[in-house]
Amino acid sequence: MNSPIPVDESLDNTIAVLCEGYRFIQNRCQRFQSDIFRTRLLGQKVICMSGEEAAKVFYDNERFQRKGAAPKRVQKTLFGENGVQTMDGAAHKHRKLLFMSLMTPERLKVLSDLTREQWQASIGRWERKEKIVLFDEVQEILCRVACQWAGVPLLESEVKQRANDFGTMVDAFGAIGPRYWSGKSARQRAEKWIREIIDQIRSFKLHPPEDTAAYAMAWHQNQYGKLLDTQMAAVELINILRPIVAIATYITFGALALHEHPECREKLLANKDNYIQMFVQEIRRFYPFGPFLGARVRHDFTWKQCHFKKGTLVLLDMYGINHDPRLWEKPNEFRPERFSNWEGSLFDFVPQGGGDYYKGHRCAGEWVTVEVMKTSFDFLIKHIEYEVPDQDLRFSMVRMPTLPKSRFVMDKIRRRSF
Repeated sequence: MNSPIPVDESLDNTIAVLCEGYRFIQNRCQRFQSDIFRTRLLGQKVICMSGEEAAKVFYDNERFQRKGAAPKRVQKTLFGENGVQTMDGAAHKHRKLLFMSLMTPERLKVLSDLTREQWQASIGRWERKEKIVLFDEVQEILCRVACQWAGVPLLESEVKQRANDFGTMVDAFGAIGPRYWSGKSARQRAEKWIREIIDQIRSFKLHPPEDTAAYAMAWHQNQYGKLLDTQMAAVELINILRPIVAIATYITFGALALHEHPECREKLLANKDNYIQMFVQEIRRFYPFGPFLGARVRHDFTWKQCHFKKGTLVLLDMYGINHDPRLWEKPNEFRPERFSNWEGSLFDFVPQGGGDYYKGHRCAGEWVTVEVMKTSFDFLIKHIEYEVPDQDLRFSMVRMPTLPKSRFVMDKIRRRSF
């Protein structure tokens, strides 16, 4: 039976994705007045979906699988080949528990303390500089934090290169040409480095603490009791390090929010009703980070009169859900207070995926992201003063991922006196 859902009749919409960026799915859902439509991307038939109900279906592991969903070019830059994001079933659940075991309250407290220490250590350097580019500085701060927290040795002389490599992997998402090749080269360098770390741990030349990611990945056994091969252990350890460095994007957008909404500063200082939590969540909702997620249909089924054929690629609109007027009042306004009494579901707020942390594919690092952001904004508000010189703070909704064009320049930085 043919589906009555709308069909974008374009021969192929790959160029349209590159031209419309984060709003590609949202634009067509609005045009078709539908939460679901068919199109073609990279020569294959694709179903695109948006909305809370679509997210609930998308995260049904009986209906969808991740195997074969992430293009090889994304695995060769962002995720690493055959990492946890591409797994399904019992194997995925077993591997996901490895990641979740690292997210204990005690370890998150250690991460927060390390983040605070690195921000504090930056003040002296910044006071001696005429100006800084915040995004670049934060990538290096978070690279130091990530490696120390994960038990990965990092020489000071390596920091800039390693931080840049992790950032370049992220920047290669959705890229073609030079950005893609830069991301692929960055991953190759990072994997070579981390493979050597794994080998040193397994030969007892390195002894990271047992509660760190380096130890956990080096000695993790799959569900059949076998150690991960060195390459796979390296990929998964990078899947701890890279996302922490990627938080630099949210922190840069947060600095932009503080600049454009100065009333938030006093509210953050007072922190009434845990305002900093609201502020962090609104940054994650409001600003563009991930555009969409992919999965493949596990077996034939029908939803909303649409027939989903086994093997079909389906894209879920992350940006559109976070800006859905049915879920968020005045979604295109920056309003942290919207989270004051928020009791949302696992499917209406999906900046890093939706669904259950343990059973599904929601990002294991979401708690890490929130804690690092809270610690970082507490520092920016309470511990330094700075000025924001004239610069181009616009950000593209086409380039994926995106940032303010200037990457947020700060000058006249000084330690705040109490």
